[in-house]
Amino acid sequence: MAENGTLSLLNRFAVVAGTAAASLGFIAPAALAEVVVDGSSTVFPITEAMAEEYGAETGTNVVVGVSGTGGGFKKFCVEDGTDISNASRPIKPSEMAACAEAGVEYIEIPVAYDALTVVTNPSNTWATEMTVDQLNRLWDSSAENEATTWADLDPSWPADEIELYGPGADSGTFDYFVEEVMGDGDSRADYTASEDDNVLVIGVSGDVNALGYFGLAYYVENADLLNAVAIDNGDGPVLPSDTTVNNGTYSPFSRPIFIYVNKASLADPDVAGFVDYYISNAPTIVPDVDYVALPTEIYSLSASLIDAQTAGTVFRRNDGVELAGQDLIEILNLSRTLDAPAE
Repeated sequence: MAENGTLSLLNRFAVVAGTAAASLGFIAPAALAEVVVDGSSTVFPITEAMAEEYGAETGTNVVVGVSGTGGGFKKFCVEDGTDISNASRPIKPSEMAACAEAGVEYIEIPVAYDALTVVTNPSNTWATEMTVDQLNRLWDSSAENEATTWADLDPSWPADEIELYGPGADSGTFDYFVEEVMGDGDSRADYTASEDDNVLVIGVSGDVNALGYFGLAYYVENADLLNAVAIDNGDGPVLPSDTTVNNGTYSPFSRPIFIYVNKASLADPDVAGFVDYYISNAPTIVPDVDYVALPTEIYSLSASLIDAQTAGTVFRRNDGVELAGQDLIEILNLSRTLDAPAE
């Protein structure tokens, strides 16, 4: 990884066109792109790395936008939409309905494990570990007038006001955090929200009383600027790492992340080639950008889904409930749901 992490990822966002365009000394507009991707900022580093490597090998221009998981699906589930949508959570029933209405069939591909990471400023020496209950007390909508200082969470902590940073409502990471921490509750709104995780990194790294959350790669890239908070879900505090994600002890913040491929777009050799490259090279490129690679069997199953053009989702049940905490291989072998679940 780059030595100065914040600048590294900021620069990655600036270079969103493929290598072929860059070699000509200009950035091609999205309208001229051969492969168009948008969506999750969490998945962005993986897809952007894939686009750079694939572009260098083939000359194919891949444009990778960042509008959050929800924003990405808005551009994907429309006629003549994006070819691929990055997503840090499974597709929602409302998005499934939008795709169905637009005639968009999609192939759902898990590409990596992520560990949602809660971070503080390096000068914060007190909140080195937190319980899920404390996170709920801090982030629940009722906390706007009830939990504003560190001492509100633990009387031994300072009585200084906490400055909160987190993803915006279009982010799949936001959706995942709310579901795991608040359950049926809502997130408080009085925090600095951004779909650009670099904004959150800069905010937390510049304020001793700041706390935020985002995907693991943005923490690893900026570990010299941030502290990761160990999360206690009832079995003691655990820090995010390859080991704790793979063995399931970093709970409840370990999760698969995805790309969704427009089935019709696979008729374009550029899109088909990029997707094949993505799946084939994920075992090596995913760790290079500080995410956790999936078992090789998962990538083999994903490749077979693309070969068979098997559309639909297995991470959203027919009743609309998201599947979580199950073996990915078992999930991938389930029957797929393409249309939106019945209300």
